[in-house]
This record gives sequence, structure tokens and C-alpha cells, in this order.
Amino acid sequence: MVLLKSFVLAGLTAVVTAKSAVLDLIPSNFDEVVLKSGKPTLVEFFAPWCGHCKTLAPVYEELAQAFEFNKDVQIAKVDADAERSLGKRFGVQGFPTLKWFDGKSDKPTEYNGGRDLEALTAFITEKTGIKSKKKLAPPSSVAYLTDATFKNTIGGDKHVLVAFTAPWCGHCKSLAPTWESLATTFANEPNVVIAKVDAEAENSKATANEYGVTSYPTIKFFPKGSTTPEEYSGGRSEENFVTFLNEQAGTHRAAGGGVDATAGTFAVLDEIVTKYISGTPLTDAAAEVKKAAENLKEDAQYKYAEYYLRVFDKLSKSDNFAAKELARLEGILKKGGLAPAKLDELTSKTNILRKFVEKVTGKDEL
Repeated sequence: MVLLKSFVLAGLTAVVTAKSAVLDLIPSNFDEVVLKSGKPTLVEFFAPWCGHCKTLAPVYEELAQAFEFNKDVQIAKVDADAERSLGKRFGVQGFPTLKWFDGKSDKPTEYNGGRDLEALTAFITEKTGIKSKKKLAPPSSVAYLTDATFKNTIGGDKHVLVAFTAPWCGHCKSLAPTWESLATTFANEPNVVIAKVDAEAENSKATANEYGVTSYPTIKFFPKGSTTPEEYSGGRSEENFVTFLNEQAGTHRAAGGGVDATAGTFAVLDEIVTKYISGTPLTDAAAEVKKAAENLKEDAQYKYAEYYLRVFDKLSKSDNFAAKELARLEGILKKGGLAPAKLDELTSKTNILRKFVEKVTGKDEL
């Protein structure tokens, strides 16, 4: 037997199943609870047999619990299969349909945003100014694209990796945490976007159709300056995606965050460092680095080409500069607590300094 508890609203009872914070609406209480209460209400029209509705159910319950403390906003649902008159009254043609009642008008607006907890919470906060009490996960670095935003994102000065997904897709759910981690890993790369498109949402399925998406997840890569995608068919671990993007975008990311051991370095400049260690006079090597750096000005890492010059300048004043500076920066990195951008910068500098120190060590061993 299912236990029930009641919430008395304007003399009528809104029934809520035990342990649920979502209000159950039926024809006899709908007007009083939603239209005459003066309270903004998000209403889900669902059907018990609907797969998408089953996927949304736990998220919707979390949403209701997150706002349960505040009596000025309501999260409710209607079994529109059983209560067809309510579905017909508000023009419901598919499931689930989410409609927002502002507490003033009997004409709702349809909600077409994302169906994750973060998107739904942000929507309610935007509409009401009421903040959720539930501690949410850190903001996602994934760019959620719609028909309206997709074309503004691709074809510009950024490389874009897009996952076309569906809410009910098991493989998509398995990919989700990896995709979030990948987006966080590339969050500090201004020329790379990790994006996602809900291929079955009303506001984005036209884009999925345009690009011939027929199964999920489908992953496509749009090189900067191009609106013609390349199909991604590699592995689906974060390491696989990071390797792919580093090759395509010229980045130097490491899976799990930070940059790899090549970040900041240039093969052409490393060759000059080798020549310097092998006996080329410092002034000649510095001049050669300066000349070679002129051809690297368009590179995203150009500031590190300038760092090579700085190291040569410091070496002209102290033979031990590279070793001492490397030890100092490694000490800072070991302490931790650095902002991501600073961590990337210091790691890149240690990669460059290590070229000088490793070469010197190699020469001494000879």
C-alpha cells in the first residue's frame, strides 16, 4: 500500500506520494494549485510508459527537492495519459512536455531547455530569483548547443568537438562523465570547444538532422574555419580524445588536466639549444633563437618562444640560471594550489628549462 501525505493549498489538497517532493496534479486541483495560487509552477506532463519520462523522473525529483524549502515556487507533474483532459487543455502533444506557469497567467510557456538538473535549476532561478538549496556540481565546461547557437559556434576561429546524444541512450550516459572531464581539461584552451547537442530536443534536433545523425552518440569534429565536419571514430577514453585534439588543434593537453611534457617547447628552438650546449657561443645561439622565433609569431604558444630568449639572456649573466630556475619552479608546482592557467604556464616553462638542464647533464656525462 502506498502511503500518501497531503499539502493543503487554498482549501484543496495536492497529493504527493510518500518521499516525493513533486506535486501530483489532477483536474480537480489543477486550477487552485497552479493557476489561482499565485505561485510560479513548473509542470511536467508525462505518460507512465514513456521512456524519456522515465529518464527525466529522478532528475525532476531532485529538482523538486532542491526547491522544496521555498514555498513560493512549485514543481509539479500531471499523468497526461490518465488525465487526458489536462493534456488537451494545454496543448500537450508529446511526452514529456514541460510548461512554465508564472503564477499570474493561465497561459503557460513551454520549456525547451536542457533536461539535466543544472539546466532546470538555472531556469527556475532565472524566472523567480530563488536559488536552489542543493549544492550543485561545479559549472560544466561543456558547451550545450541548440539550433540557434550551433552555427555561431562552428566555422569560426575555434576547433569544435561535438557529441550528438539522446537522453535515453545508455552509451551516451556512459560517455557523459568522460565528456565533462574532457571539457574541463580543455577549459583553458581558447581555440577549442567541447560541445554537446541533445539530438532529440525540440530546439536542437534540426541540427542533428542536418548533419545526418542517426545513432547515438555520434561525435563530429569541426576544424576551425570549417562547417564541414570530420566523423570521429576513435576510442572513447579521455586519453583517446585528448590525443586526437592535440593532433588536430596543435594543443598540448594531458588527460586529467594540465599540459603535457611538450607544452611550451618548439623543436626548432630545441635544436638551437642543443647546438649551444655542444659549443655554439651563447650570443650566436641567442641570435639564432631570436631569428627563428620571428617565424613563430602566429603560433598560439609564441610567448614561450620569447621565454627561450629570456633564458639565454639570463644565462649570459649566470651559468646556473636554468638549473636554479627549474628547481624554483618545480618547488612552486609541488606546493600546489595554483590556478589552472598559472599551472599551465609554470609547467610549460619547466619543460623549456629542462631542455637546457638535460642537455647540460648529457654533455657533462661525456
